[in-house]
Order: sequence, then C-alpha cells, then structure tokens
Amino acid sequence: MDPFDRDKDRRRRKNPFDFINDEDFERIFDEMQRMFESTDFKEMIEDMFRGGFEPNKRFIHGFSMNIGPDGKPKIQEFGNRPVKTPAGPHIISEDREPLTDIIEGDEDVAVTVEIPGVEKGDINLDITDDTLEIDVDTPNRKYHKLVEIPCAILPKTTKATYKNGILDVVLKRKEKKKPGTGYKVNID
Repeated sequence: MDPFDRDKDRRRRKNPFDFINDEDFERIFDEMQRMFESTDFKEMIEDMFRGGFEPNKRFIHGFSMNIGPDGKPKIQEFGNRPVKTPAGPHIISEDREPLTDIIEGDEDVAVTVEIPGVEKGDINLDITDDTLEIDVDTPNRKYHKLVEIPCAILPKTTKATYKNGILDVVLKRKEKKKPGTGYKVNID
C-alpha cells in the first residue's frame, strides 16, 4: 500500500467556485458587465491608452465580489480613483480608495479597512450617525473612503484598532437589530 494514496481524496483540489450556482454566477457576470460598460470606466481606460495618465505614476484598481445578505452579488471597486478634468481626460487621484468590508451584527457594526503603509497616528476618522469617513494624507500614501453605515449608530461609542495595515472600527447601533429582518428564502 502506497502511503500517499490514502490521502489522495484529502489532497484533491476543490473548485473555488463550488459555492456559486448557475443563477448566482449569471448575476455576478451581469454586475461585472454593467461595471465594465459604464461610461466612466470606458473613458478611463481610453484615456489610459491615449497616454492621459502620468508616466511612472502608480495606478491601482481592483474589485472585490461578495454575495450580500439578500443573495445578490455585491461588487466593490478599490484603488486610485479616476477623476475627470474640466478639459475632458481623466487623471488619477492621489487618494486611493481602500478595500472595505462591513459586517452588521445585532448590536454593532464592524468596518474593516485595508490601509497598509501608514502609521496609526496618520489615520483620521470622522463619524456621524450614519457615515464613517477615513482619511490618510502622508507624503507616501493617501487614502480616502466615505463608508455609508447600513443603520443608525452611536458615534461616541466607536472603538478603532490598527495593526499590520488593517483598520478595524466597531460602531454600536442605536437600536438592536430586530429579529426577522433578514432575507426570506423561498423553498422550491
């Protein structure tokens, strides 16, 4: 008996898309197609190929895909933001829009933001009843993000930690989440 054969099933690679059924995949594909067909996205790419971007300037642009609590795909863009000038072509903003994740709990809302390469003292947070604004302005890195919080919060109860480029902010809800406010699933 070959000792490596007994672990064959455990070592077998799994498809990373096994959790997505055909209907979910179609919704994700449609959302991505809408994003790529948007006028701003097309103009930005055309400007880039026309030389509208400064040479040797870093350009970071990406997206993250998640399935929301309603079962629909959520696509979030991050990176340098293209800004249209009055003259017409796009320029790349110095500010990067960081990748952000929002998790809504029964009693609080947790916001996780990726902002590597800065010190804790460089991060400015401005909080209202329903928004969180993150701003970093250093000579080497500039980040900016306005996060809309999905529920009313108590700004004075906010707790934030920053470690290894990850900012975690926990905001207390004004009211506890009511039971039964989740997504209703129809059974076929």
